[in-house]
Amino acid sequence: MGVTQIVATVVAVLVTVVAIALFARSVGSMVKIIKLGQPDPTRSKPLAQRLVNMLKETLGHTRMLKWTTVGIAHWFVFIGFGTLALTLAEAFGEVVDPEFELPLIGGWAPYGLFIEFIAAALLVSIVTLIVIRQVHRRRPQSRFRGSAMGQAYYVEFTITAIGVCIFLIRGFKDAAGHFEYPVWSAPISHGIGALLPAKGALTAVTIVALIKIIISWLFFIVISQKLTMGVAWHRFAAFFNIFFKREADGRTALGALKPVMSDGKPLDFEEADPDKDLFGVSKIEEFSWKGLLDFSTCTECGRCQSQCPAWNTGKPLSPKLLITSLRDHAYAKAPYLLAGSPDDHSKIDALGLAASLKEAGRPLVGTEEEGGIIDPDVLWSCTTCGACVEQCPVDIEHVDHIVDMRRYQVMIESSFPSEAGVMLKNLESKGNPWGANPNSREDWTKGLDFEVPRVDGETEFEYLFWVGCAGALEDKAKKTTRAVATLLHEAGVSYAILGNGEGCTGDPARRIGNEFLFQMLAQQNVETLNEAGVKKIVATCPHCFNTIGNEYPEFGGRFEVVHHTELLSHLVSTGKLKPVVPIEGGLTYHDPCYLGRHNKIYSPPREVLGAALGAGTVTEMPRNTERSFCCGAGGARMYMEETIGKRINIERVEEALTTGAQTIAVGCPFCFTMLGDGVTGKKASGDAPDSVEVVDVATVLLRSIKTS
Repeated sequence: MGVTQIVATVVAVLVTVVAIALFARSVGSMVKIIKLGQPDPTRSKPLAQRLVNMLKETLGHTRMLKWTTVGIAHWFVFIGFGTLALTLAEAFGEVVDPEFELPLIGGWAPYGLFIEFIAAALLVSIVTLIVIRQVHRRRPQSRFRGSAMGQAYYVEFTITAIGVCIFLIRGFKDAAGHFEYPVWSAPISHGIGALLPAKGALTAVTIVALIKIIISWLFFIVISQKLTMGVAWHRFAAFFNIFFKREADGRTALGALKPVMSDGKPLDFEEADPDKDLFGVSKIEEFSWKGLLDFSTCTECGRCQSQCPAWNTGKPLSPKLLITSLRDHAYAKAPYLLAGSPDDHSKIDALGLAASLKEAGRPLVGTEEEGGIIDPDVLWSCTTCGACVEQCPVDIEHVDHIVDMRRYQVMIESSFPSEAGVMLKNLESKGNPWGANPNSREDWTKGLDFEVPRVDGETEFEYLFWVGCAGALEDKAKKTTRAVATLLHEAGVSYAILGNGEGCTGDPARRIGNEFLFQMLAQQNVETLNEAGVKKIVATCPHCFNTIGNEYPEFGGRFEVVHHTELLSHLVSTGKLKPVVPIEGGLTYHDPCYLGRHNKIYSPPREVLGAALGAGTVTEMPRNTERSFCCGAGGARMYMEETIGKRINIERVEEALTTGAQTIAVGCPFCFTMLGDGVTGKKASGDAPDSVEVVDVATVLLRSIKTS
């Protein structure tokens, strides 16, 4: 062992010891901070199912591969990060002896080919990701806007440098005549070796191996000093975040909202104490520990941001920046919390907690003047469309966190957009968001040439037709209700309606944060439905469909709920409804968020429309199915003014108009209203032909069949 090898060995050992010690300390600190969150006992079982899903998502990159090029490139970087640890072990041997090879597999041709391929794929992939980042960061609405670019560049440099070092080490070994792999198993390394000088090659092996070790461990030293460096920490935290995701079977945290939790249990409003129990989230430590893990895991990739309808129309909400703001606040406030939240200023000064105390004094939700972490305009811009949750590759649960903050603002602070207050009062007094006379819920049946059956205790029925507030009271939505009733009548479906006995499901109350009002409405409806002996329900509103199907079981309401497009698709496929008049002029379909992303129903409406088109096909908008763009009405936004940026419904209508289709089909009364208003505005300005119309899938089908 020469002087070079001795010095290199000492340096390698010192760097390794320091890096491991700092990294271990940082992991401990991160765990302590995450444990500051509230308990959540629902996150660990069933163990086997969670483990299988975590391995599927990580090793299979199932969510990353939704963006094919990025997904493939990231997979090779991910695999390289793990498997090339073998080359780090080799590097330790090479600083001692430049001719070192791993026992058993060293010199084995298949192993040489494996490392050659993975190292090459790693370099190609990281260069691909670098190019993608540079291209996207220059776009006006870049998904990387607000990300810590310097940190990302450092991570990319580290990965690139490690790949280069691997080939240089192998090349210098080949130049020195001590590379035992045949050319076919290491062609790149042999090619590099042919270009390198033989003189001093073995010494160069030791030096490059030491550089590789330093670069590798320096990565751990750097991130141990920056616990909020999500672009690096997600490589470790993602495994745990995916394992502890809300749904053990791997589904995204969409559909039903997480209930209000206090001390790890759903809040019982009948026994709740506002002085002791949590009514939503008002402080960072009131999020669950899984929430703090979510914040710690964000990689700042910006996929959520790129898909967010609010962000894409000039609103201040970016799901990514909301999460990173909460993360930075949590880690800045943590020292004060970990010290026991002292109020003795002498102790605070002694512990150096002044900055952390100042951070602790900031309101979680507040304006810039108030020093708030999350601006109210950010909080209320969310439509709860779920695009962020659907796209997040590490399973962050943005919607649940946003609604948790809304809950405290509404139920404790009574702080929310004023027009939403009108909606809440209407729900309390009239049982519908518009304050319409509840005895007018059956008015839509007038003028039909058949009798719509009512639930009266004697009429037998298979399906309860849940009309919904919009379907019963809103003029545009009534057209859909009549169309569905007509189609069910034509197909001979046994159904009935509650009529004036129906009430709002409570969706807008729950999404805006008024959980107390939601539960009151839900319990009333469940009692009514159970008394009527309802087993199956068909609903035209995806919000009603989602609430009854996914959230009412919590209150004892367990029903088989289908969306009307699902039932119509079945009726068409079984020949009970036969389209005979093809729809002309082209047709495009808008996926409602609460039907598509939240409940994964994409095919049935398209099957109905395909049948109505005859030989034609549905012309898809650029953003469709799981990437469909929101209409802007969800999350109780239907009842709030949209005063910031471009109107979301206009953005979507413009996209629909680019297809050239004369018919824009929808499957939701909210979407019907929003897109209909957008088309009307475009017609008035001369930007849309008069022939363009927005109609529900049921109306399209009704036009194409021959009624009796």
